Amino acid sequence: MARALRFGICTDQNMTWPDTVERWRHIEALGYDSVWDCDHLFQPSRPEGPYFEAWTLLAGLAAVTERIRIGVLVTCNTFRNPAVLARQAITVDHICGGRLEMGLGAGWYEPEHTMFGIPFPETRELVDRFEEAVEVVDRLFSEDTSSFDGRYYTLREARSRPGPVQQPRIPLTLAAFGPRMLRIVARRADTWNAFGTPQEMLERNQLLDRECRKLGRDPDSLQRGLYYWKISHDAIDPWESEESFEAMVRQYAAAGVNQFVIDQPDEARVDMLERVARTVLPRLRQETTSTPEEPAAVAGTVWHNPKDYV
Repeated sequence: MARALRFGICTDQNMTWPDTVERWRHIEALGYDSVWDCDHLFQPSRPEGPYFEAWTLLAGLAAVTERIRIGVLVTCNTFRNPAVLARQAITVDHICGGRLEMGLGAGWYEPEHTMFGIPFPETRELVDRFEEAVEVVDRLFSEDTSSFDGRYYTLREARSRPGPVQQPRIPLTLAAFGPRMLRIVARRADTWNAFGTPQEMLERNQLLDRECRKLGRDPDSLQRGLYYWKISHDAIDPWESEESFEAMVRQYAAAGVNQFVIDQPDEARVDMLERVARTVLPRLRQETTSTPEEPAAVAGTVWHNPKDYV
């Protein structure tokens, strides 16, 4: 089964509320498949500036958009109890009429934990907590009443009413890099999301294929997602031109990626959102990806997560 190419935009949370509403409505009107915000308590690249909280912002934006898929890329598990998060997500799914993608990751950016007094466990515990949290969220999305006995999280005949608009549950987009996290993705996710060079994404895709087969899951049933921004001088800038955008997509599609979420262009190049939507996306959407080819490595570019999970 081939996987269709889909395209989303991740917007900044340092824009004013009116500007954010305008930007999300514009992205929707242009025909992008999804639009996302990020789960940080301050912007890592601009820690002194303003930054809106992800889920309260998403709830407001859910009410002012109509068709586009929405989500948080990705929710930091250390910030919220997963049972409370599941109830928040179900509420947003009702506000948006069943358009939510549930993004979830283990958490990685230690400075914001220190700043706000949130415990930041060592890596193995981060992954242990993430594995339990995914199961808690999955159960509350799928079951009317749930119980769960974990080391970190518990449910005692927990009622989840109303359930989500989307059935059998809200789709799970899980972020993962290392082998153990990828095994959780293979077991639970609808979409995997990560960032990295084409070579890194290819290697993780191949590992995901193997893990899916071990579980008896069709690897093509798992969507493969990339979060992309220009992190290095030798990485392609997708907003430089229509040709650059297409070159970036083709480079990663050859590594098995089919879901692209790209940071919005800077203010001087916002017009590229329209140009790409008009000239590039229609052509790319006619293509699909399934068996990845061996992509050329991007020399000198290192995209590894600062805490590359076990």
